[in-house]
Amino acid sequence: MFANEKVSVGSRLGFIGLGYLGSRIARRLLSAGFPMVVCDAVHAKAMEFVEAGAEIASSPAKLAAQVDVVLSCLPDENSVQSVYLGKNSIFRNARPGTRIIELSTISLETARRLHKLAHEFDLDALDVTVSGSVPTAEAGTLTLFGGGDREVFESAEPIFTAIARQWFYMGPGGSGIAMKLVVNTLLGVGMQAIAEAAALGEGLQLPRNLLFEVLAKTAVVAPAHAGKLATATAHDYAPQFPVRLMRKDFGLILAAAADLHLAMPATEAAAVVNDAEASRGREEDFSAVIRRMEQDGGLEDLRSAVQ
Repeated sequence: MFANEKVSVGSRLGFIGLGYLGSRIARRLLSAGFPMVVCDAVHAKAMEFVEAGAEIASSPAKLAAQVDVVLSCLPDENSVQSVYLGKNSIFRNARPGTRIIELSTISLETARRLHKLAHEFDLDALDVTVSGSVPTAEAGTLTLFGGGDREVFESAEPIFTAIARQWFYMGPGGSGIAMKLVVNTLLGVGMQAIAEAAALGEGLQLPRNLLFEVLAKTAVVAPAHAGKLATATAHDYAPQFPVRLMRKDFGLILAAAADLHLAMPATEAAAVVNDAEASRGREEDFSAVIRRMEQDGGLEDLRSAVQ
């Protein structure tokens, strides 16, 4: 495909990584009529897509060799590097002109390296990060932030239309990642602020259910956080955006801040509590910090941070 050639419903997509978000995004694309090949480290996850009409590739490399566009939504840096930079990588197996749309949240360094290598292999790459959780992915109302060549980004709009409510071109390679780190700073710090406010309200003997209901309706609580208050009311912390992934993102945010010699005290404090909750090893939502603050006020986390 050429940079200015639009993706069409007839374009053959490859999708790697069928986790919480990836599986929902892939299903939206299948429902939109795109022919698709899928691949996941857990074969059973890929098998779930056969009935919906997808084909299965035994490896990312084999997937890349037979599609027009490769999308990947992977949990961490190591997974992305393995898929793109390994000996039997996507770059070495994709046909010239193949589009790469990397949806994972990774470091700026790795994102820029992927763009550089894609150019060397005559491929077109975008870093298109995703803002949203399981419900918004299922509804096709995600928000996307893109980095890379503008023409390539605009040519992928038929894909974006199937999965997102809005999308923004942010600039050259790595810019999509950069914007995601900015957004998730607010997401993580905001969640910690809500957890502290909720704990204060309960300490002041406000009825818990009423407290959470009213908080969710105030102008100071963002829509993304309002939904978390609704589930937390029922003590439901089933993962929509797992706490382990928020911990990973806090790490990327603070690493970027360190490179810029930028102080982020509120983010650092929120990251301490998030890390403590993630260290429990439960597969729960990042909003579980609400429960943590309710139970012990976060005093142990504060002592750990000071020490």
